[in-house]
Amino acid sequence: MIKITLPDGTVREFEKGATALDVAKSISEGLARNVLAAKVNGEVVDAFRPIDADSNLQLITWNDDEGKETMWHSSAHLLAEALERLYPGIKLGIGPPIENGFYYDVDSGDQVITEGDLINIEKKMTELARQKNQYSRKEISKSDAVAHYQVKGDEYKLDLLEGLEDGKITFYTQGNFTDLCRGPHIPNTSFIKAVKLLSLAGAYWRGDEKNKQLTRIYGITFPKAKELTEYLELLEEAKKRDHRKLGKELELFTFSQKVGQGLPLWLPKGAQLRERLENFMKKAQLEAGYLPVITPHIGSKELYVTSGHYQKYGADSFQPIHTPNENEEFLLKPMNCPHHCEIYKSKPRSYKDLPVRFAEFGTVYRYEQSGELHGLTRVRGFTQDDAHLFCRPEQVEEEFKKVIDLVLYVFKALKFEEFTAQISLRDKQDKDKYIGSDENWEKAEQAIINAVKGKSLTTVVKYGEAAFYGPKLDFMVKDALGRKWQLGTIQVDYNLPERFELEYIGSDDQRHRPVMIHRAPFGSLERFVAVLIEHCGGNFPLWLTPDQVAILPLSEKYNENCKEVLNLLNKYDIRGFVDDRNEKVGKKIRDAEIAKVPYMLIIGEKEIENDTLSVRKHGEGDIGTMKIEELSAIVYKEIKELV
Repeated sequence: MIKITLPDGTVREFEKGATALDVAKSISEGLARNVLAAKVNGEVVDAFRPIDADSNLQLITWNDDEGKETMWHSSAHLLAEALERLYPGIKLGIGPPIENGFYYDVDSGDQVITEGDLINIEKKMTELARQKNQYSRKEISKSDAVAHYQVKGDEYKLDLLEGLEDGKITFYTQGNFTDLCRGPHIPNTSFIKAVKLLSLAGAYWRGDEKNKQLTRIYGITFPKAKELTEYLELLEEAKKRDHRKLGKELELFTFSQKVGQGLPLWLPKGAQLRERLENFMKKAQLEAGYLPVITPHIGSKELYVTSGHYQKYGADSFQPIHTPNENEEFLLKPMNCPHHCEIYKSKPRSYKDLPVRFAEFGTVYRYEQSGELHGLTRVRGFTQDDAHLFCRPEQVEEEFKKVIDLVLYVFKALKFEEFTAQISLRDKQDKDKYIGSDENWEKAEQAIINAVKGKSLTTVVKYGEAAFYGPKLDFMVKDALGRKWQLGTIQVDYNLPERFELEYIGSDDQRHRPVMIHRAPFGSLERFVAVLIEHCGGNFPLWLTPDQVAILPLSEKYNENCKEVLNLLNKYDIRGFVDDRNEKVGKKIRDAEIAKVPYMLIIGEKEIENDTLSVRKHGEGDIGTMKIEELSAIVYKEIKELV
């Protein structure tokens, strides 16, 4: 017999080889009908996998993120099965689950798959799902797996097999379809009740532009048709909030092919919005003891070799810049931290000097393939609200807590109310992709875990999500549409201080190594603004919005009066503009609503005589007549509630 410990601490005994489904059935048949996968000793596995030893068990349903991920993974296999039925000879690449749904990369040869074909593929998927075919797992030797795909003539799977270790290869089968896969999968296809294929895209095999471009088919599935309907409605709302659309309408930013792909140009209103974000952060940083620094946009290749960035990202980055001196090589700056290390190193430091906190809005450059670029969320040049704290080991936890407080202050000011703190740690199995000693990693990971404990945060631990030089705390924010975004990150780093040989003189007059904390509450300003636009639909918090008021004269003869009102409002730190176009006031109101201006001030004969303003609020309509002082008090109160 084996002992199974459930999340509530209950211990049950079962025969060796029992499955998570057996455990679920022992609790209730209703529960068993909803189990999609299981977490055994922290690892997500098939609910039908035998359990051979005492284990901790969590049953995974659709309500769990892992449940959705498992079902969407299985749905990708269902899509591949449908494609093989409809397009004989089609070759399959990879088909992973993603944040919302799944995709499969395929090579259809001479058979072209178009958007118009997606409905027929959906129908075939639904037909196959209703067959209630079980997913089954089979371990297979590498030689047998290679032989299978050689017969099938699928070079993509053969390419994948080259990097797999013999003895760790598995196939999954449902119906007449078999795929190379690690799993896990849902028990059978009947859980997939509602199917929608969303779009097609091109994708280079293994993300390499030198390889063949495959067809990527995106889709999503749900256990209930109602949930699919709700999701599609959400997608329609997302289209209305698309930051690329609103950015153009609100005149915030643009792109130019002549300037270059992935390099945004900030227009006056966008630059003002961005500047207010920067000033907001700079003020908070000065109050918290940060020191401003500025570093160049390029750096010597040697700098990034020392930091480890070149060996990690060099092949996929912008290539070195050569000068007339053949011994010189520079790189566009991919990170700010190496520069800040050199600033720290510019003079001797004492333990009394620490912590030292350097902050910079530094622009960095990363090469993204053209197919990966997307508005402001994936660009090639972006600005980070970067800061690096150098502290003594005993100061790490306290400094980390202070940075958490700063991130929470930012979220409050910008109305991000739902978020999870993700503790991103090293991959336990694959440690080769990280730099630094096990001892330093363990210290850094424990420092983050200790700092988070006292902050009453909703947390989740994710292995394999750490930066290559240290663990981190990532803030996963849920926007108004329920989508999750990674905004704000804090990282503990014992490795860069070693690489740059950073030191301070301790109270014992000996040399010691400082600990480094990387933090960026906004992350990338470009990405942050994109998420903010879509979160608030362009209705920015009043303190941040480019124009707080639009002053609308009833006719041209009141234009000068309106300009005087604007000057008075400026003295109250209220910004706006006078719409002095020769248009009817109704059109001016409509245009101000479209531009999402928070307050519209209508001025005519009556308002001038009484020294008042007729005030409309965006989305609400008329809120009455008032003096400038009253409007100022309303604006001040609304801003004060946030910042």
